[in-house]
Amino acid sequence: MAPRSPKVGKPPSAHTSKLNDRQRLAWLRLIRSENVGPATFRALVNQFGGAEAALNALPALSRRGGRANSIRVYGEAEAAAELAAAANAGATLVAMGEEGYPPALTHVDAPPPLLYAKGRLELAKGPIVAMVGARNGSAAGQKLTRQLATELGLEGFVIASGLARGIDTAAHIAALERGTIAVLAGGVDIVYPPENVELQRAIGEQGLLLTERSPGFSPRGKDFPRRNRLISGISLGVVVVEAAERSGSLISARLAGEQGREVFAVPSIRARQGRTIS
Repeated sequence: MAPRSPKVGKPPSAHTSKLNDRQRLAWLRLIRSENVGPATFRALVNQFGGAEAALNALPALSRRGGRANSIRVYGEAEAAAELAAAANAGATLVAMGEEGYPPALTHVDAPPPLLYAKGRLELAKGPIVAMVGARNGSAAGQKLTRQLATELGLEGFVIASGLARGIDTAAHIAALERGTIAVLAGGVDIVYPPENVELQRAIGEQGLLLTERSPGFSPRGKDFPRRNRLISGISLGVVVVEAAERSGSLISARLAGEQGREVFAVPSIRARQGRTIS
């Protein structure tokens, strides 16, 4: 397998070097402030020359936009408490361009400016191949997943997945020894599904956990497509195994195609019965 390089657009200009503690706190406050998503974050930082200046400008910008009340700015004490909770969980807040931030992710539309990372930060450098699939994957599908993950690991690829039941779990377990990344929909200290508590702990020690979310954040249904966008975004290609129709795995496949990644499908015998697709 030789995945093509992902599409590379103009790299974000909001970050070019390692942040100091003051800058990191300001970045966190800005991205957590009301109505500030990744695209707005980048625009504000580029316009004002830094996160601190952007934070100072937010109240005036909201008044200029006709808001009756000022935009709620994430407080310094709140941000400091979040960072302390992350440190207590063993996680590090990494910015675009820093070790632990996957290089391929910087080239998707509106990449998250900050990620929490726990484990071996060097794994984020890749090369990374994602493996996703059915939560109720068949025994044959899980066996093939383990085989592919092992062989890809032997070829030097890091395996990324979403720590879900079934295919994701099989991929992580097979790749743990050589390198695996679990992208989480919730905080780095929140285990989902609960039965993967030991696997998540092991990945946090031997592999790498990545998430956009703050410590203590419990994932909701709408958070998983956002997580899937990160899984495909950090990868050169996505292998889909026994994906159910209208599943999160197919969302990952669609997003991968939009991001210029290779998409590979593992056929399933159940596809002929109309329950999965290949």
